[in-house]
Amino acid sequence: MIKKRISIKDIAKQLDISITTVSFVINGKAREKNISESLTKKVLDLVAELNYQPNALAKSLRTGKTKIIGFLVDDISEPFFAGIARRIDEIASSLGYKILFSSTRNDTEKAIELLHIFKDRHVDGYIMALPEGLEEEVKKLIQTEAPVVLFDRYVQDVKTDYVIIDNQNSAYNATEHLIKNNYKNIGFVTIDTAQQQMVDRLAGYEKAIGKYKLQAIVKKIKYVNSAESIEEMIEFFQKEQQLDAVVFAANYICLDGLRTFRKSGIQIHKDIAVVSFDDFEILEFCDPPVTAIAQPLEAIAENVMKILLSKLKKGGKSIENMQVSLPTILNVRGSSAKK
Repeated sequence: MIKKRISIKDIAKQLDISITTVSFVINGKAREKNISESLTKKVLDLVAELNYQPNALAKSLRTGKTKIIGFLVDDISEPFFAGIARRIDEIASSLGYKILFSSTRNDTEKAIELLHIFKDRHVDGYIMALPEGLEEEVKKLIQTEAPVVLFDRYVQDVKTDYVIIDNQNSAYNATEHLIKNNYKNIGFVTIDTAQQQMVDRLAGYEKAIGKYKLQAIVKKIKYVNSAESIEEMIEFFQKEQQLDAVVFAANYICLDGLRTFRKSGIQIHKDIAVVSFDDFEILEFCDPPVTAIAQPLEAIAENVMKILLSKLKKGGKSIENMQVSLPTILNVRGSSAKK
């Protein structure tokens, strides 16, 4: 037999007091409402005895808050997104928030569907690495004054809060590092996309190449999946055999690059110097370990939550947008040592 859920009404009836009084006590307003300590104790003791659990939906209808935040990225299993999600969850949990974590898998229809699910769940705010094709949906969200904070990428004509890293200077510094270590034929492998962070990384590479009057050698992959990416890279490295160094524009591209090297018999540093945009654990176990641009995951997560919580505190009132750009660290390892 299913036990009947205990309600505020049951507690009020048992103590022969009003439902309002019970509600004030449960919500920590006993002193503010001049409810005596003895009555407060009676209510709290009975709440504990009956193991009363407040109805989250009913509470959200009363307060207008669900204490739920929607989190949307391409693929939460990627080390970069997973690291940020972990820290955001820690901060949110400490403040009584729950996170709905979702991956779009680069599927615009799925992304729009997930966004509608978030709306149906009445989430208090949205954290997104903005997927391509979702710009108009996000603009509509922002127009309703829903708290939206973007990270990793932004769109110039979408006016909202965001936390990014200095992509252009990070790629510039990594390319210059290779140039100063006597590499002259430096390739840049990226994806064929209009995502601003990838555009900025390519611009940083091209700026360094231009400054030192070298030849830009760029491969833009029409990314569908890892297998097709590797096929494109095998063809690229076979064609551009003069390359003595390469910068991979993201961790998943680097991972496919390492798989390409294994299939093609290319040795890191001996045959080609390597730098990855994004650092992840496996790079330290390569032979030699791979130089990488490390993004400050904790700082990104903490800034995202700081901005979102500030917006939530304002109760949806329009406040000036906050844009944060954080520096990165180039972790130099054996893969980019001097020739």
